[in-house]
Amino acid sequence: MAELKSRGKFIDNLWTTQDVFGRYDCTEAEAQEVLYDALTNESTMEQIWFAIDLSAYDCELTEREEANNG
Repeated sequence: MAELKSRGKFIDNLWTTQDVFGRYDCTEAEAQEVLYDALTNESTMEQIWFAIDLSAYDCELTEREEANNG
């Protein structure tokens, strides 16, 4: 975990198959598929970017110019 964090990965909030097992009767493979689908869908990604932008605004960060052109 320390290695991932040192490389810029956010590790403080990781989802596991146990989160799925807690709500659904399923196999490990099914739980992995559920997590993959849930965490990579367009709505989730849009919400994450919205939350990042909101948090950056709250921290009074200045957005890079190239971010607006990409």
